[in-house]
Order: sequence, then structure tokens, then C-alpha cells
Amino acid sequence: MQGAISLLGSTGSIGRQTLQVAELLGLSICALGAGRNIELLEEQVRKFRPAVAAVHDEAAARDFAVRVGDMAVRVLPGMDGLIEAARVDGADTVVTATVGMVGLIPTLAALELGRRIALANKETLVCAGELVMNSARLSGAEIIPVDSEHSAIFQCLEAQAPESVLRLILTASGGPFRGKSRAELENATPQAALQHPKWNMGKKITVDSATLMNKGLEVIEAIHLFGVPPDRIKVMVHPECIIHSMVEFTDNSIMAQLAQPDMRLPIQYALTYPGRKPSLVSQLDISQMSSLTFEEPDKNVFPCLGLAYEVANIRGTSCAVLNGANEAAVELFLRGDLSFYGIYDAIRAALDSIGNIANPSLNDIIESGEAAKAFVFEMVKKKEVKDQCL
Repeated sequence: MQGAISLLGSTGSIGRQTLQVAELLGLSICALGAGRNIELLEEQVRKFRPAVAAVHDEAAARDFAVRVGDMAVRVLPGMDGLIEAARVDGADTVVTATVGMVGLIPTLAALELGRRIALANKETLVCAGELVMNSARLSGAEIIPVDSEHSAIFQCLEAQAPESVLRLILTASGGPFRGKSRAELENATPQAALQHPKWNMGKKITVDSATLMNKGLEVIEAIHLFGVPPDRIKVMVHPECIIHSMVEFTDNSIMAQLAQPDMRLPIQYALTYPGRKPSLVSQLDISQMSSLTFEEPDKNVFPCLGLAYEVANIRGTSCAVLNGANEAAVELFLRGDLSFYGIYDAIRAALDSIGNIANPSLNDIIESGEAAKAFVFEMVKKKEVKDQCL
């Protein structure tokens, strides 16, 4: 079990749960990193006493330094601060729980030192999977997935020969709009999209669950984590959220990982791997499970999933464009400036308009993601995305 961690994204849902798990396991906290929620970050710093606290928002970092001026903690601002937090002395594991592309550069910085990465930031692999996995191979660093689906697959693949894997089966809750028709979702509101039936998550990932873009991003993530092409990764809707994902093998057997829908379990496994410890998650009583159901996702109702598969086959900077355009479109949807299906329309338009670079550098990836965001914001400002207004 790893003894000390650096946690980037400590004030988000995954970050808060990671601190619960770390406290249970008796792990020390070397560094905490956050965006701008300095009130919660102050509580965390006073409780866990890290050597370093990084605040990505530089104005918030200045305010935070004043708030904790009585403490022996180094307050580091901006991206440089997150990088230093990822490389802080004494950390065995870096938990990357930030939202968006902000987690990419600190993750690469930690990988250069051979640190174990407990990866909860989809965008890192979606946008720069080849660069990240190559960096891990060069340094010998481990990347342990924290997403419940990828953690499940990771566990199912332990001690299995790669050639024995037929396909990966990613399960999806179906989100708040499972079973709805396209006509019913034309006027879907942000409030409705945020009513997830099973998981308590941040707003952005909850909307991604509503569009099924989260599963599309997970397909791209799985390609890099497990070396399996997109045509051997299947998404199945499983509304009970008990089976977190499965692996089908060449002998036609299927191995699954089952547990309560609680993110503290995959977080803990990433921190204790290859061992296991008692957890905060309640025991799964299989005698009370009357049924486990599975459905094919409807790509006509949820076209973002098909779009992600399309990009998964193209690769290059198209992945960064997909991710950046989706981030901007979800933000606009939450603000009421874009309709539910306007999210798909905006991403489609960005992919059609921004050229793809097949073998991108880190700068190419970052610039493509930012260009996609700017493109979507400008399109909506000019009212060029159809059906954009709620």
C-alpha cells in the first residue's frame, strides 16, 4: 500500500471521497490542489496538514495564502503550482481528480518521476493517451484507473494474458434520461439532466452521463489503458449499477466486478493495489438482488456516444477537439444557452471545422482543445448552432 499521496482536485467529489479513504487507510497527504474553492481547501489543509497547497486560479491563490498565513504550508499558484504539487517530495501516489485538461500537464510531470498515478481525470487519456502511456512506459510508472468502469476492467484483467481478451464491456447507468425518446429530450432542461438516479457527481460529468458522452470518453480511455481497439469495446446500459464492467474472453466466458455504486471503492483499490483493505463501502447482499438488466444504448437518442466511437477510430487531435468542444457545449447547456441536442450539434460542427493532426505534440493537443472550446463559444454567440435555445 502506498504511504503518502498528492491529491489534485481535492475539493471536487472524487477529491473529497479520496480524503475519506486516505483517512481510513492512515495515509499522509503531502499536497493538495484545487481550482478556486478556497473555503473548502482551507478546511482540508487545516485537517490534513499538507506541505503544499496549489490553487490553479491565481487570484484565489493570493486570497488563500492570506487565509492560511498562520500555517506552515506553501501556497503555490497556477499551473506551475499544480505541477509542483504533483512532483512534491514524499508522495508515492498522485491522485489526479481535476476536471478537464488542467490535469494533463501535472500528470505528465508526475509520470516523469515514476510516481504511481491514480487516474480519475478522463481528459488526460482521452486527449493525450499516446503521450501519457509512452511516458509511463519510459519511467516505469503505474497508472491505476479510478473510474469505476475502468477499475472493474483492470481487476478482471489481473493475471490474464492479453491474447485471451475478446472484448471489454463498459456498463452505463443510462443516466437520468434512460428510456426517453428523442422527442422527449428535445427540450430537456439542465435541472432534469442533473438528476442522476444512482451517482452523486459534479455537474459536468452528470450532464455527460445524460448525453452518454461519458461512455464515449471512457471508450477512448479504455483504448489507451488496456490496448484494445474500439471495435472490441462494447457499451451496455445496466441501470442497477451493480456490475461496474466486464471482460469477455476468447473461451466465451465473462468476468465481472460487482459492488455497491460507491466511488470510494475504486479510489481505495487504486491506493492499496495490489492489496485490499476493509473499506467504507457497504457490503453487497446478493440475496437481495432480484434482477440485473442490460440494454443496448440507443445511439439515435444519444448520438454523442456514436460521435465518440467515430473519433476513437480517427485519433490524433480529434480526441482533444471532441473533449474541448464537449466541455464548452456542456457549460453552455448548463447556462441555458444551448439545448440538449445542441451539445451534439456543437461538437459535430467543431470536429467538421477543425483540422486533425495525426501524430500530435503536447502543444498540438492543448491548442486543439482550446480551439474547439473557442469555436463552440463563438458559434453559439453567433447563433449558428441549430436548436440552440431552450
